[in-house]
Amino acid sequence: MTTTKRFWFALILSLPMLANMVLMPFGWTLPGGAWLQFVLTTLVMLISARPFWQSAWASFTKHHANMDTLVAIGTMTAYLYSIYALLTQQAVFFESAAFVVVFVLLGQVFEERMRHNASTAIEKLVDLQAKEAEVWRDEQFVALPLADVVIGDLIRVKPGQKIAVDGVITEGTSTVDESMVTGESMPVTKKIGDAVIGSTINKAGTFTFKAEKVGADTVLAQIVDLVKKAQNSHAPIQKLTDQVSNIFVPVVLIIAILTFLVWYLLIGAPLAQALIFAVAVVVIACPCALGLATPTALMVGTGRSAKMGILIKNGEVLEAANDVQTVVFDKTGTITVGQPVVTDIIGDQKTVLTLAAALEQSSEHPLAQAVLAKAKREKIAVPAAHGFQAIVGQGVSGQVKGQQIFVGSERLLVQQKLTMATNLQAQLQQLQDEAKTVVIVANQQEVLGLIAIQDAPKPTSQAALAELKAQGLKTVMLTGDNQRVAAAIAKEVGIDQVIANVLPQDKADQVQQLQETGRVAFVGDGINDAPALTVADVGIAMGSGTDIAIESGGIVLMRNDLRDVGKALTLSKKTFNRIKLNLFWAFIYNVLGIPVAAGLFYAIGLTLSPELAGLAMAFSSLSVVTSSMLLNKTKITAKSTGSL
Repeated sequence: MTTTKRFWFALILSLPMLANMVLMPFGWTLPGGAWLQFVLTTLVMLISARPFWQSAWASFTKHHANMDTLVAIGTMTAYLYSIYALLTQQAVFFESAAFVVVFVLLGQVFEERMRHNASTAIEKLVDLQAKEAEVWRDEQFVALPLADVVIGDLIRVKPGQKIAVDGVITEGTSTVDESMVTGESMPVTKKIGDAVIGSTINKAGTFTFKAEKVGADTVLAQIVDLVKKAQNSHAPIQKLTDQVSNIFVPVVLIIAILTFLVWYLLIGAPLAQALIFAVAVVVIACPCALGLATPTALMVGTGRSAKMGILIKNGEVLEAANDVQTVVFDKTGTITVGQPVVTDIIGDQKTVLTLAAALEQSSEHPLAQAVLAKAKREKIAVPAAHGFQAIVGQGVSGQVKGQQIFVGSERLLVQQKLTMATNLQAQLQQLQDEAKTVVIVANQQEVLGLIAIQDAPKPTSQAALAELKAQGLKTVMLTGDNQRVAAAIAKEVGIDQVIANVLPQDKADQVQQLQETGRVAFVGDGINDAPALTVADVGIAMGSGTDIAIESGGIVLMRNDLRDVGKALTLSKKTFNRIKLNLFWAFIYNVLGIPVAAGLFYAIGLTLSPELAGLAMAFSSLSVVTSSMLLNKTKITAKSTGSL
């Protein structure tokens, strides 16, 4: 039976006893009297309260005590005493046991409803998925359910239709609304060879694409999976909560026993009165709100971040982000656009470009692609290179037209023991001062020329870094580029510190050194960033990055907007602060409620019956869940410090 059904069953059976309590002063009593109350309460205990007993017993057999232990002991004590009172013709308190169950279940119903509302982010993501696709089968396009689409299928998409799965366009052009993933409202032009994302919307033309990722491998499916994992994860602070609960429950039971003994033995109160105080202590102290404090805030926070295109993978990342002091950025593809272009060629342009392109056609480095693109635009016939060798962190070498050619950085010159003419050295420095990366082209005897390549900062980089500074965070750029170019980029976007000339394998070491002064977040997108993303306290991967970078990061920015770094950290801080606020109020309810329930204020007429204690406990849980839901209303601004 569901929690909601158990609640309604208990409420309906308890209403006659409520009527008996209210109308008894006016001379009306329940037909059947105490025996009918016994029957009604027994049904409530056997059906609605049974899961509390089962949970409490399971914990007891493992030598633990949980929240259900208090509910089970409290209701069972009131129930058993009422049976004793019924048989000895004394006043019974069956309604106390029944209504405690009602109000505890009421709190759980509220909790489930709030949880459902908080998890609608996942449902909305799933609803975005296309239901069928027009697939090329048996020499024609036929409509098939999404589950029947396999990798390699050719799929036709007409204007207004959703793209079924991830793939690459093989025929036609169009514009596609990718706001579901990127957050960008402007449609993106797509042509042959361009990638398309499942569940995005085709706006204009008709095109055909080849399915490359289906089922659980699509971008949307991975997003849904990440959000589910995050919402079901536990922040480390939850472990502290669990430890406190293990101690808190036995302490409460001891307080309840002492309450009974003091009232019954020392003060001389009637047995029934002493039991009522003891039961009220047990019920009011039930730390249900304590158990809800962390998971509800985590669920709402990660759900809201998902709607913003920020995927927080788990609670550990969220808690670590709360104490980040330094944010480290990779340069290429993160701060910069990641699409470098050749701006200057020094020396014999045709010769220098031809030799460089001959070697770079075997390289996958972004700078190599810029050189090849320039050679293509200049319609240069690129000769073949032999004996190609990539020298990590320095450049490439190989034989072109019978001579040994080197293309790379200044470190390559040092390694090959080559010197550069004074005029070339001056031009090199000038180009680097203009924030351009300079590739040196040389043979075994001399430097033949220079190729200047520039990768401009993203339009949002400067604003993103300003937002982080407004939060009091230190910013660092970590790059394999030379100091002069890196410093120029840093000055343009507002970076605090530059660490240049870093080899790919050394990035993680640099992050570890920065961690000596506080927690560090690292933002990157490339394969060479994966170690640093893993080592950092918080790894933040750009959604446009490589699969391994996204896998290594604890936070993924699906919109590829650097401003989302500040939003991710701010939302993490707000969520963690909300967890702490929830825990504070959960404890306050118990601390304030226990003395009242124990009868310390009996002399001034302030007491709590077990049923009212149950109601107060239910509303304490409701207040904690409501507090978590308010995360959906908090503002994520540039100057936010994460406070509430």
